[in-house]
Amino acid sequence: MVRLMNSFHKSLWVSFSLKRRKLMKQQGKLFYQQSVNDVMQQMKANPEGLSDQSVEQRRAQFGYNRLQAKRRTTLFEKFIAQFKDLMIIILIIAAIIAGIAGEHIDAAIIIAVVILNAVFGVFQESKAENAIDSLKQMSAPMATVLRNGRETTVKSEEIVPGDIVLLEAGDVVPADIRLIETNTLKIEEAALTGESVPVNKQVETINDTDLPLGDRKNLGFMNSNVTSGRGVGVVTGTGMNTEVGKIAHMLNTTEEATTPLQENLNKLGKVLTILILVIAVIVFGVGMWRGEESLINMLLTAISLAVAAIPEGLPAIVTVTLAIGTQQMARHRALIRKLQAVETLGSTDIIASDKTGTLTQNKMTVEKVYLDGQLKDSGETKQLLSDKLPQIMILNNDTKFLEDGLGGDPTETALISFYLNHDLPVQEFIKKYQRVAEIPFDSERKLMSTYNKVDDGQIMMTMKGAPDQLLARVTQILDHGQVRQITDEDKQKISETNHELATQALRVLAFAYRMVDKVPTELTSDAQEHDMIFTGLIGMIDPERPEVAQAVAEAKTAGIKSVMITGDHQDTAQAIAKRLGILERSDHSTDRVINGAQLDELSDSQFENQVENIAVYARVAPEHKVRIVNAWQKKGKVVAMTGDGVNDAPALKAADIGVGMGITGTEVSKEASDMVLADDNFATIVTAVKAGRKVFANIQKSLQYLLSANLGEVLTLFVMTMMGWEILAPVQILWINLVTDTFPAIALGVELAEPGIMKRKPRGRSSNFLSGGIMSNILYQGFFEGFITLSVYAFAILNPVHSSEALIHADALTMAYATLGLIQLFHAFNSKTIHQSIFKVGLFKNKFFNWALLGSTLLLVLTIVVPGFNDMFHVTELGPSQWIVVIIGGFMIVVISEVVKYVQRHFFNQQ
Repeated sequence: MVRLMNSFHKSLWVSFSLKRRKLMKQQGKLFYQQSVNDVMQQMKANPEGLSDQSVEQRRAQFGYNRLQAKRRTTLFEKFIAQFKDLMIIILIIAAIIAGIAGEHIDAAIIIAVVILNAVFGVFQESKAENAIDSLKQMSAPMATVLRNGRETTVKSEEIVPGDIVLLEAGDVVPADIRLIETNTLKIEEAALTGESVPVNKQVETINDTDLPLGDRKNLGFMNSNVTSGRGVGVVTGTGMNTEVGKIAHMLNTTEEATTPLQENLNKLGKVLTILILVIAVIVFGVGMWRGEESLINMLLTAISLAVAAIPEGLPAIVTVTLAIGTQQMARHRALIRKLQAVETLGSTDIIASDKTGTLTQNKMTVEKVYLDGQLKDSGETKQLLSDKLPQIMILNNDTKFLEDGLGGDPTETALISFYLNHDLPVQEFIKKYQRVAEIPFDSERKLMSTYNKVDDGQIMMTMKGAPDQLLARVTQILDHGQVRQITDEDKQKISETNHELATQALRVLAFAYRMVDKVPTELTSDAQEHDMIFTGLIGMIDPERPEVAQAVAEAKTAGIKSVMITGDHQDTAQAIAKRLGILERSDHSTDRVINGAQLDELSDSQFENQVENIAVYARVAPEHKVRIVNAWQKKGKVVAMTGDGVNDAPALKAADIGVGMGITGTEVSKEASDMVLADDNFATIVTAVKAGRKVFANIQKSLQYLLSANLGEVLTLFVMTMMGWEILAPVQILWINLVTDTFPAIALGVELAEPGIMKRKPRGRSSNFLSGGIMSNILYQGFFEGFITLSVYAFAILNPVHSSEALIHADALTMAYATLGLIQLFHAFNSKTIHQSIFKVGLFKNKFFNWALLGSTLLLVLTIVVPGFNDMFHVTELGPSQWIVVIIGGFMIVVISEVVKYVQRHFFNQQ
């Protein structure tokens, strides 16, 4: 029911967002569709800036330019929340029962385990729910605005709608704005839109409808970064009315998904509670009906039975197993923020991954070079600085050399990096051939030209830009060092090469030059950009991470579907997806690519019917990502969402497990995540999945061991009660539980991963701890543990070593007590693997397991052989022959389990 409500709230918000956008379209044009004058009138803005009085009035109306956060959960509330888990409630009940039975030490131990479990859970989750604070920290602390006709610097939170904001390189956009002036302005919006390349901004009105954020080029968005140029804009939205504010609202309203682990433990706890109560009531009722026991004795018997049935060590074992898995994953650079995330990864069906910075390097790189009529890979060409193409690439470039690397437009830094990687003295070359003039880049003509002094006092005019625009200004071509007239055939080949690179999702730049005697006085495109000499093409791309393709392939082998979700262009996303193996190169593949506009056209039911055949989503908005996650979850799939941007945060929170990027990720995405990759390595996710599967398998092993052992205890007490025999004392049952349910079960939680664990299909959300043959194993193993214990008891009665009736029964109870304890310790070996023979997985590889078994055995045996413990534990000293019977009885569970496992493997194909 909780999951259904969570899903309802998420769907409601997505539906609200989509309806809100449609309503805005019906009411009027969006800001990017309006002229500057219309926007200025609508915002009641003044080109000279607002007056102080107007600012105060608007602040009273719209509030401060801040993001709102929902109420924070206190540490005390988090601590109390740990006790809402049903298994924890069962443990508390067990402690009360033990206290009523007079076993105050055991009650104290159980309560201590409960408190430690709660403290550990609070410690692991104490840093959660900080996403909105991180959004605030990203906001620009100061901004430059026009007020009262003067430039003034104010705190960004003091900006109001209608303010005129001035931007320059290095600034953070303080609010959502409609640009009214631009001068080669570029804004990097990757954290918000997923677009890896800064956007060339413009002032002109855009008439298209349904444009994603990345294509609204006359707008600026709060928290995006100005990479170059200058601009002026009028504020159209502040605080929660910005695009980032919408994300903050989604973070506040999106409920976290219940993990499969939590669901499994809750279901198991309910089942155990019902069974325990039913069995305890039956035993109490039958005993009173027989009339052979007093009320208090039968009450104590029922209490003992309940204590025997409750796996009081399970929550602690689950916590310890998850904690150990957390430590192991941290060594592999996967940092777990919530314990349940370890196990959830192991059940993952879908990995929905952001492209930029996650699947790719978020760094433009030169990949192809077209030179002298030939297209080559970047690694095949090592042209010297004396050649014209590298000269143009270096000189026609505004990259800044910083202490910690290169700064500037990613496209230009890629050109510089290309030659730095060839160990060429780029900086010395730039200093030698200084720039003396330029014709700046313009988004309409898509070209940039520079003038640099070269040898002999000549001036070289260089040009770079869009191939079609540059070719229109070319009359000659550089061919193997010789300049000649360019032909139609040359232009055709250049155009075909440009098209070929574009289909591979490469960003293509063309380069040209000509020599001039002096810097012209009229530096305009019409006057100077003509009669150029074509030099070459460069194809660039934000390349995939080298390890990702292998990781995607491993995930596919493990039955996990990888899905790309990006704000980038559809062609680029499709090309990268094919290179990574997310999309098959075969035409027979059913997987396809859709964009955000196409997704909007699908109803929820239509989308749910198609979601399994969509592998790539391009040009999507934040609400789309949440919708995609929800659609998969409605299919019953466990979804992991990876991301690094602000726009990923709502989906990271909505997913079953959110995976943030530690290096390139924003603090927002990290705080919204359950796991953070310290190395931003997609392959680490596969390692984490393997660890998660191992954790689940080990919890299953511990659960099988605990429940089968407890079932053996319940059957033993139940039959003894029904037969009217003397029964094991509560202290004996509690001691057996203490020494056998703790350390051996924890030791099973640190078993090594079984071979082939990554070749199994995901178990999915519908599976539970009792699936995969576990339930049947618990039943037959528990039955035989009880049967063998009762058989040893009967053997002792029928083959007494004393003549006294009291001693005979005392010995029989002691042998049953010893057998019930040893049979569980022998059974711990069986539980090292579910279906494989224990002689194949290695009996003694787990050193902690070996010491745990040895320690538990000593604690059990000492209660019988050490003088003084006899009265405390109501036992007698056993002779050698009696010990032989006990040991043989205990070992029989190994023989029986090996026979059953052989039958399971060879006749029921269980591996």
